[in-house]
Amino acid sequence: MIMNKSKKIFNIFILLFLFFLIADKVFAAPPVLPKLTVGIEEARNPRDVALTLEILFIFTILSLAPGIIMMMTAFTRIVIVLLMLERALSLQQMPPRQVTVSIALFLTFYIMAPTFSEINRTALQPYMNGQMAFGVAFDNAIKPMRKFMFKYTRDKDLALFLDLAKAERPRTQEDVPTHILIPAFVLSELKTSFLIGLLLFIPFIVIDMVVASTLMSMGMIMLPPVMISVPFKILIFVMVDGWHLITYQLILSFS
Repeated sequence: MIMNKSKKIFNIFILLFLFFLIADKVFAAPPVLPKLTVGIEEARNPRDVALTLEILFIFTILSLAPGIIMMMTAFTRIVIVLLMLERALSLQQMPPRQVTVSIALFLTFYIMAPTFSEINRTALQPYMNGQMAFGVAFDNAIKPMRKFMFKYTRDKDLALFLDLAKAERPRTQEDVPTHILIPAFVLSELKTSFLIGLLLFIPFIVIDMVVASTLMSMGMIMLPPVMISVPFKILIFVMVDGWHLITYQLILSFS
């Protein structure tokens, strides 16, 4: 035992000695780290100023991208319907909110894929290849979004914001300003999503009423009806393949 311990200690000393011998060679050269610098230089021509403004505008658009995705796409309707479905099932934290928002986001990408593809083909790629000016690219990018929003915006909501802005009555869709179209589209999406959510609530409310009446007739007043109704709601929802039906109807509502 003593010999084995002595051999282990000797081996450790040998390893430490070898480490110190090669340490100066291994760590002689300092590690090379990247350097990031941000500077301001004098513009030599108007094109430099225009390019800088374009970069700032692009960064601004990227910072507002979450709001753009939520307000100008199908995200608003989808996420509200999914959240109302959770309430109808009496499931406050299941599925988790992050999962619900992620599902709504990916369904939004699926529904908006044709619109995004058109923007990429008519605006993004020509601009990146230097075939189109930034202003023209922006106009080409906003046209598919306006077309999508006009398709699901009610005339009543559009007239409301036109009256509030005291704007002239537009003759065509091209005459409607984008800053008026966006809130009108959002208001229309809110109404549509609440109507869909109301239809989802009706069968689950019936289940709650039946369970509550049954418990009262049996004299179980102290037993919360939610404890009994939630398993029945989940069972019926799974048996009818509820997620498939909800996803199908949501996508169909944008067809």
